Amino acid sequence: MLDRFYRVFSSLRLAVTCLMLSVALVFWGTIAQVYLGLYKAQNEFFRSFFVYWHPAAGVSIPIFPGGYLLGGILLINLFVAHFRYYKPGARKLGIAMIHLGVVLLLVGQFLTDFLSQESLMHLRNGETKNYSEADRDYELAVIDTSDKDSDKVVAIPLRLLLRRGTVTDNNLPFSVHANKFFDNSELSQQSKPGFDPVNVNAGLATTSVWWRQLPRETETDSHDEPSGIVELTTPQGSLGTFLVSAFIDQPQSFAYNGRNYTLILRPERFYNSFSLHLLQFRHDKYPGTDIPKNFSSRVRLQNLDTGEDREVLIYMNNPLRYGGETFYQASFDPDDQGSVLQVVHNPSWLTPYLACLLVGVGLLWQFLSHLIPFLKGRRAK
Repeated sequence: MLDRFYRVFSSLRLAVTCLMLSVALVFWGTIAQVYLGLYKAQNEFFRSFFVYWHPAAGVSIPIFPGGYLLGGILLINLFVAHFRYYKPGARKLGIAMIHLGVVLLLVGQFLTDFLSQESLMHLRNGETKNYSEADRDYELAVIDTSDKDSDKVVAIPLRLLLRRGTVTDNNLPFSVHANKFFDNSELSQQSKPGFDPVNVNAGLATTSVWWRQLPRETETDSHDEPSGIVELTTPQGSLGTFLVSAFIDQPQSFAYNGRNYTLILRPERFYNSFSLHLLQFRHDKYPGTDIPKNFSSRVRLQNLDTGEDREVLIYMNNPLRYGGETFYQASFDPDDQGSVLQVVHNPSWLTPYLACLLVGVGLLWQFLSHLIPFLKGRRAK
């Protein structure tokens, strides 16, 4: 049994089959982006073990291997085939480096999918920020504003709140309970067909607010607008129910035990130990046309911990890499007075470069290991 497993997973036939299925998956997933959008197509085809068919609500039938499954099988095939066929020696060292490079490329892609984090930093001219915001994920921020000099913030990721139902924190004298939440929603200040009244007893939406649930957004340039009802509870009883929503950008205030708090649902934030100040955003066009020539952001980077204070120009294909983050010029405001930087945190960003280097050196080694003996033999003759 073990020998059969060894032969199957080291076979060339398995590798060719996986590669053919991968080509079909890439073609199918690319076509699906037209109907599902880039974000949903990536998750359903490439960031999954199976592609599922949904014939009815709540029913999922696997019909095709996904990117994770095919990549995992190819990774196992490379390892097993290498140990089965590889014979140590200087002339075979190039084969080992080529295999190791391909393995590193696959492993690097897995690490990128699981460890990388993308967010956006929106800056207006003259504005300074030390944080970026998630494009699709939200958090519920509970802010203690009692102290004059500083605020104490407890940020609860929305996915954690929805998974647990109730969240407690040592820094909060009360618990936060999710009564009802819509991943994507629409609010209205007047009654409309399909809308239900929002029943809360605290905050900004105690009267004249209706809401309804919307399908999840899958388009690249669109995102969900979640809304929900949360209840704050203490051992003595409830502090009230609040409507929190991506549409409500004004913090909702309340008091408890002589301290003042605010509550707001906002995009999840990722703070840095340094800040960026937008000095100038430029949107240059070719003379006499509306064709873009250049997008660039001149920023001032300040790090109080190291004393670093310098200007940096970020433009297309010239990102800023600093503090483990990479800042790309991604978009801008319609009035050309604001810039949107895409912030990527990817601990494994070097793996593709190392993989290509290993494959290149391995190919060169393998070529020379055959060429040099051939030339020596020819000279001897």
